[in-house]
Amino acid sequence: MKNCFLIISFLLFAPGVITDADAQPAQKLVTAVVSPDHEDWRYKVKEEAVFHVRVFKDGNLLKNVTVDYELGPEYFPAVRKQDVVLKDGTTTLKASMAQPGFLRCRVIARVEGREYEGLATVACDEHLIQPATADPSDFDAFWTDAIAEARKTPLNPQLKLLPDKSTADVNVYEVSFQNEKPGSRIYGILTMPARPGRYPAILSVPGAGIRPYGGASYGDQIISLQIGIHGLPVTLPQEVYDNLGAGALAGYPSINRSNRDTHYYRRVYLGCVRAADFIFELPEFDGYTLAVTGGSQGGALSIVTAALEPRIKYLAAFYPALCDYAGYLNGRAGGWPHYFRTEKPAPGEVETLAYFDVVNFARRVKAKGMYSWGYNDVVCPPTSMYAAYNVIPGPKELKVYLPTGHWTFPEQNDIVRQWLLDQL
Repeated sequence: MKNCFLIISFLLFAPGVITDADAQPAQKLVTAVVSPDHEDWRYKVKEEAVFHVRVFKDGNLLKNVTVDYELGPEYFPAVRKQDVVLKDGTTTLKASMAQPGFLRCRVIARVEGREYEGLATVACDEHLIQPATADPSDFDAFWTDAIAEARKTPLNPQLKLLPDKSTADVNVYEVSFQNEKPGSRIYGILTMPARPGRYPAILSVPGAGIRPYGGASYGDQIISLQIGIHGLPVTLPQEVYDNLGAGALAGYPSINRSNRDTHYYRRVYLGCVRAADFIFELPEFDGYTLAVTGGSQGGALSIVTAALEPRIKYLAAFYPALCDYAGYLNGRAGGWPHYFRTEKPAPGEVETLAYFDVVNFARRVKAKGMYSWGYNDVVCPPTSMYAAYNVIPGPKELKVYLPTGHWTFPEQNDIVRQWLLDQL
């Protein structure tokens, strides 16, 4: 949750990489500021958006500064300029969009051999964005059958108390249970109120990557289960996860992406459903009040789980990934992991991935949801996220924090967390 700023900078230039980088960016010596002329950063289709560009150093406009800039739909800039000298440190750029989507102005100021980025992304009738990904006719049958088959495998749960993490108020366990077939297990950290009783529960699903987990605490009145998705214990040394991330699990979102029965995320999605099954079998669970939450890949998994498991009553999702893969095949930004941004789909990929695209799960979400993201996200483009959000039929609320990228403000975290606790 607090990765260093270098990781966030890397993410800005590497949209194929995704982490739990939620730390607020650090202050820089030089600041490139891009300001839309509408305070709410919202425009109509064909309406001209005006971007005021200013470069500051020590609080003053930096004269004779050289900048490069891009202007146009996110990932499809219509204008690119290099080595533009701003004599007084400022300029104005203008553009519009012919279709609903997001218009991005990206500026790189080059000062003394260093680069400083400024970014502003504005919405153009974002409420009209619809998915480019097709909804398979047998989507519901495919997942109903997959879940039914998975549930033939008994959970066979195993719990191990972690005394060093437990307190007088909560008991913390490392847990595992079987997933979609015998021997395939999901691992996680369970935090349980120490006082006897029956409690609501929150399932925390992870962002992308391979890492250990320490559990998610919501106080002594809520059961919390935080899971990993890769079928290995979540308390191993960091070196183990690093080696897997660079080795056997490198690029795991692309594993078998032309086969819906063996694609990597099939096991992952089913594992999230089995995690809900595990919670419902806990005698301490109140048997009704279950929420799911996560960010990025975890935001995607929150939507997926709520769609596949109707017993989930609430969800809170930050900047969901895995939305609207086919956007790139229709001339607009698609979601992480950007399968078709730089390469053409192989035979069967488009059809297979439609069964795993979050937009098709979003169409089926009935749970009450809180969603939150920013317009400047270059990892999970807002076009892709709105493609999912706009088709959710259940009660929903969206908290937009305009300048945020693939990170959150502390206040943003607090508001969404409090909303979740209020529901429970």
